[in-house]
Amino acid sequence: MKGQITLGIESSCDETGIALYQMGRGLLAHALHTQVAMHSEYGGVVPELASRDHVKRAVPLIRKVLAQADVSLEKIDAIAYTQGPGLGGALLVGASIANSLGFALNIPTIGIHHLEGHLLSPLLSDPAPEFPFVALLVSGGHTQLMRVEGVGRYELLGETVDDAAGEAFDKSAKLLGLGYPGGPALSRLAQSGSPGKYKLPRPMLHSDSLDFSFSGLKTAVLTLVRQNDLNDQARADIACATQEAIVDVLARKARAALAQTGLSQLVVAGGVGANRLLRERLTHDIEKRGGRVFYPELEFCTDNGAMIAYAGALRLAQNQENRDYRFDVKPRWNLDEIERHYVR
Repeated sequence: MKGQITLGIESSCDETGIALYQMGRGLLAHALHTQVAMHSEYGGVVPELASRDHVKRAVPLIRKVLAQADVSLEKIDAIAYTQGPGLGGALLVGASIANSLGFALNIPTIGIHHLEGHLLSPLLSDPAPEFPFVALLVSGGHTQLMRVEGVGRYELLGETVDDAAGEAFDKSAKLLGLGYPGGPALSRLAQSGSPGKYKLPRPMLHSDSLDFSFSGLKTAVLTLVRQNDLNDQARADIACATQEAIVDVLARKARAALAQTGLSQLVVAGGVGANRLLRERLTHDIEKRGGRVFYPELEFCTDNGAMIAYAGALRLAQNQENRDYRFDVKPRWNLDEIERHYVR
């Protein structure tokens, strides 16, 4: 309903995100703490450390966001939290805080699918897409093409059969000796590379399917690394070739999805959606064909509380809420199972 305020809590992996969203007004405030510095010492996310850090950060961030928006706890109408997919321990932190606080305030809680948050995040921007549209979800663990008819009305068009695009970035970065997080590091290195120096495969590019495959690309990168003297320029050239291959596959599959569905709007969401080359390629290719591409703000490409608060507000408007405060988390949760989850 108009005027209702939803508190969003995101704790699925290595970022603690908190936000307040009000129907009719929009995003009131948001805050994010990233664990990148902590996990970089280990070359990747350590689940136990991630969970402990969420415990440490969540409540202070909630207080910070309430102060920024000048909103008291008593003014909150509902609390949304990431229920899955993600790291089990990290998800439990957000779920337990949300439901404990909901019980104390006697307000409903809403468990949100992490990917639904990403998928709907471009609607926070201005201008925003209108339903229906095709969504390209590209994050560290997911690469999917969805037809989106409305909130909760999602049709899977294609997905990765092995590694996701984000994993291809990260694993290739590791082969090149880059630190964590690997994807952004590889993209920065690619800027000083020579386009076309190396040719890497584009798996499943010419198939009729809208599915993706990136594990073979990682193997090809490994072969290049072993065959070449890895001086600075060679590493940059391989990074450039890797990024070109990933972007080429994502862009062509996205164009094919629009052609197959007859839709003209493409929404791009998830951490890989911040990649500059991907944005340039998609915008050029889609607008050239009379379509339009929508992206979330860069700060909302990675995990964040704003997308959870917004998705929660939309679900609250559909009366899809919980008032008994019993909860579980779903470390593995397919997006096509989401509507069965909300049936009461």
